[in-house]
Amino acid sequence: MGTPPLGIIMNGVTGRMGYRQHLLRSILAIREQGGVLLSTGERVQVQPLLVGRRAAALQEIADRHDIADWTTDLDAALADDRWRVYADFQVTSARVAAIRRAIAAGKDVYTEKPTAETHAEAVELAELAASAGVRNGVVHDKLFLPGLLKLKRLLDSGFFGQVLSVRGEFGYWVFEGGWQPAQRPSWNYRAEDGGGIVVDMFPHWNYVLEDLFGRVESVYAKATTHITSRVDERGEPYAATADDAAYGVFELEGGVVAQINSSWAVRIDRDELVEFQVDGTHGSAVAGLFGCRIQPRNATPKPVWNPDVPDSRDYRAGWLEVPDNDPVENGFKVQWEQFVRHVVEDGPHPYDFASGARGVRLAEAGLESSATGRRVTIGSGVPAR
Repeated sequence: MGTPPLGIIMNGVTGRMGYRQHLLRSILAIREQGGVLLSTGERVQVQPLLVGRRAAALQEIADRHDIADWTTDLDAALADDRWRVYADFQVTSARVAAIRRAIAAGKDVYTEKPTAETHAEAVELAELAASAGVRNGVVHDKLFLPGLLKLKRLLDSGFFGQVLSVRGEFGYWVFEGGWQPAQRPSWNYRAEDGGGIVVDMFPHWNYVLEDLFGRVESVYAKATTHITSRVDERGEPYAATADDAAYGVFELEGGVVAQINSSWAVRIDRDELVEFQVDGTHGSAVAGLFGCRIQPRNATPKPVWNPDVPDSRDYRAGWLEVPDNDPVENGFKVQWEQFVRHVVEDGPHPYDFASGARGVRLAEAGLESSATGRRVTIGSGVPAR
């Protein structure tokens, strides 16, 4: 007798991220391939239940993708034993209340980040899940970017020697919504609706830095709203009250210093939408979404500062491309497979609610630093790794 299907309540699939990444490219892709391969050699199939507020939209998605189950009644779904996992892709402001209900119903929980609007609520969710004995996981998709996987391979090989510093550049120009439609939803730019680049991106930077280089011990940040007026999806102007750019310096355990700029008000003069430069005693690397270039110590040029003479050296020509040695799947799908194994056979999954709480704490510390102009230490009250 095979492993029974894993029922998954998917709340928020009518949104862009919930539909494209979690439903279409993850759960339906897993269903199409015959389920998740377990360590025993068996497969467990996934069975989604779509949940949301708009019945017509849910039915349209269900019909389009041959999904049998959908509902607008979350409480009924949580009360049904057919569904073992609750997955949340709602706006952040609606997340905590729904996850509390899911934990109370005994469901294992997988959620988008940030897990909550405040660190206190994020810690509460971690403690509730631990007390209830439910398995829990948080999205950590950036670690599965092909460029960062190559960077991880370099770190594991000892390529850098001692890592000294990390410099990250993330962002692009998000149109204001007037003469060209904005390519991000308007709530992202309203603080009262949970928007802001700090609360969006600092939780990502936390797990990237923590997993690759070391836990964040302090942050100094400046968050600002460069574009103060935008136009929403209905063509109505609105005041942009959330930060659209943040410039941060992060001190990590072991002495590594990371500097990451995040902005939705920057025009791109780099190869990819995000790039990280890592400098070490034995070599350096620049990793993006897909590519990764390296320069070892014994191939490093020796520049001499002379502003009176044009420098004809092509510095970028001295970098080597790291090859695509291994196939790479969609990061959201890989995360889902990892979490399914965690639920079904207790496979490892370090990116839990405690990890999510640390990301929320970093976002809070970044905003506190920006408001006070001071460096903020990431101190007690942060769940341990």
